[in-house]
Order: sequence, then C-alpha cells, then structure tokens
Amino acid sequence: MSIRKLSGVAVAAVLTLATLAVIPAAAASTAGCGRAPTLTSGTRTISSGGQNRTYILRVPDGYDRDRPYKLIFAFHWLNGSAANVASGGYYGLQQLSNNSAILVAPQGIDNGWANTGGRDLTLVDNLTALIEGDLCVDTSQLFALGWSYGGSMSYAVACARPAVFRAVAVLSGANLSGCSPGTQPVAYLGIHGTHDSVLNISMGRSIRDTFVRNNGCTTQNPPEPAQGSLTHIVTAYAGCRAGYPVAWAAFDGDHTPEPVDGSTSTSGARTWTGTEIWKFFSQLPGTTPTSPTSPSTPSSSPTTQPGACTAGYRITGQWQGGFQAEVTVRAGAAALTGWRVGWTFADGQTITQLWGGRNASSGTSQQIANETWNGSLAAGASTTFGFLGTWNGTNSVPSPTCAAA
Repeated sequence: MSIRKLSGVAVAAVLTLATLAVIPAAAASTAGCGRAPTLTSGTRTISSGGQNRTYILRVPDGYDRDRPYKLIFAFHWLNGSAANVASGGYYGLQQLSNNSAILVAPQGIDNGWANTGGRDLTLVDNLTALIEGDLCVDTSQLFALGWSYGGSMSYAVACARPAVFRAVAVLSGANLSGCSPGTQPVAYLGIHGTHDSVLNISMGRSIRDTFVRNNGCTTQNPPEPAQGSLTHIVTAYAGCRAGYPVAWAAFDGDHTPEPVDGSTSTSGARTWTGTEIWKFFSQLPGTTPTSPTSPSTPSSSPTTQPGACTAGYRITGQWQGGFQAEVTVRAGAAALTGWRVGWTFADGQTITQLWGGRNASSGTSQQIANETWNGSLAAGASTTFGFLGTWNGTNSVPSPTCAAA
C-alpha cells in the first residue's frame, strides 16, 4: 500500500475546549512516582532492537512526582515526523490535556511504521518501560493515536498490547503495521473520511470491526454523512462490554487529519477531531477493567504433562535497570489445549508488565500460563508471550521449562 505525503499538514494545536485534569481515584502508579525525574521535555534517543531510535517527550508543566499521569503515544504519518506531531500539539491533545498527560511522539524508521519483525512494537515497549521507570504514570491510562500510517501503528498497538493500552484512536488508518494477535478487547475510536482517496473508508471500517467483535458490541452499520454535506457523524456502538466502548466518527472529506465541518479547506480553521479523541479517552476510568472472558488466576500446582512443549527465552531489548524479553512456546508431537512455562530468575530480575500470558509467579520462581486465545496449539505450532522487567547488575538468560496444562 502506497500512502502519499499530504503537503501542508498542520495538526490543529489551538482548540478552545477548557479541560479540567482529573486524577483517577484508583491510579496504578509506576516506579517513577515519588522520585526526582531525569527525563525532560525534548528530543531524545533510546536503544531499541539494536538500533538507536529517537522520540520527542513532552513532560507536563509543573510536573508533580507524586501524581500519576496519563501517558499518550502519538504516531506520525508516512513521510511525516515526530517533530511534525510535536509542533502540531500532538494532534491537539497537548492543549486539551491541560498538563494532565505525558506525551511522546516516536520517530518511525524511514518515516513510516512498517513494524518489520515487530520492531516498532518493541520501541513502544521500551519507551513505556523507560518512561514509567522515571516518571509517575497511571499504568491503567496508556493511550495511542495517529493519522494514516500513524493510525495503522495505533491499530497494531491495540491488537498487540491490549493489557497495556487502555484505548486507541485511529485517524484514517488501515491494517498496514500488522494486527497480532488482535483478539482481546480495547476501547477503540475510529475516524475516517467517506471519500478517502488514499486509504478507502472500507479499510477503516474493517479495522474498526476487529474491536466491535472483540469488545462484544452489537454489530451495526453506523450512519455516515452524505458527500457534499461537509459534516461528521459520531456513533457510539451499543452492547459493548463495560469499560470497552467503540465509537466511529465518519466525516464528509478526503485523507486529512483535520477535517472541518462546513469547509473543504483546513487553513486557519479548527478541526473537531482532537476534541472527540480527548473526550473518548477521558471518559475511561483510571482502573483497567477485567475482561469477562479472562479466566481466574491459574493455580500454582496444575496437572501437567511434561515434554508436551518447549519454551525459548530471549532478551529483545535492554537498558539501564530495565529490559524486554520474549518467550516462544512450541507444541510437541501432539496438539495442546493449554500450556504453562516456568523458570527461576537467578539475579533478582522482576516482571513488571506481561502480555500474551497470565502470571502466577511468586518471588524468583516464574509461572506463566496461556491466555484464553493462545492456549490451543496444533502439533508443532508456536505462540509467544512477552514482558517488561527490571534487573540490577546481571541479567542472565534462564532456561525455561514447558508443560501442558
């Protein structure tokens, strides 16, 4: 898919909505809370996946080390840049958040988000761990948004990190950066032009419907404005699981991040998109709800079948005090309906965030069981789970064991 660069894109930074910052009553704070931060606003670099990647960080004015903040990732479009996003006010959310959110604009390789080999998801993981380790973040209030290729990357984040990100907003996106595994619920807002000449609206509807299904919403064909009306229509889906809304905003327009009602020109006009995105993010509570389909925490002493599977552990990224790892689980000669992986950390490492598995660990002994969606494996088939962790001094690679559960 080729996406053209839209010349003259200037994301609206001045919006008139005055927003009151609300601190979640049950915020889940990070290691950065209470400590003097070393991260400051500006362009920075991070080593991720063996490469030096850049990003622009915006720390709120008057930052309070004891207050958990929202963390919002804003992805640029093809041939755009992190600088474009930052100079445009992070799609308008810098002003709308009223210093209640930490904002980060990563820079894509080749000014895009191909996410080859999951490299851009690794960047998101590494940045999340870095920021949470240094700044005070409410871990249940992580969000992502972007336009065009940036919207596609936001969709990939929703699919791959449903236990980490509370909600995403996808502006004129498509499935360009992948969607794996894409089966768990995430609050989702889609915005798309009805006559988009670059990424047809059918692509936006298709990725929207991923989360209509995942979130248990009632299937419908939401109304969309007629061509020539120069208006937009926002529809909130009915029947969604509590805490997992889906909304669809269709507008009469082409491929633009800043549509304006009543006009085909965005020059000097105020778009409505930032307001809708902030309203959607702000409605969500500060404590991530538990998916109704998630099983209870598995027992630490299950009935297992040793030798039914194997597990391979690898470190995919490491920085001072933190690291990211991935474990591949592969079924043996027979199919599996569930699995459990175990190992012992020898150097005091800890797991801080986990995706693709359920953690029943105690101390240095780690026990990870499958999720509902990745427990069934055909003979010889494999799946992965990943996690963020801490280390100090040595970060040796353990030898995990695997058994059927």
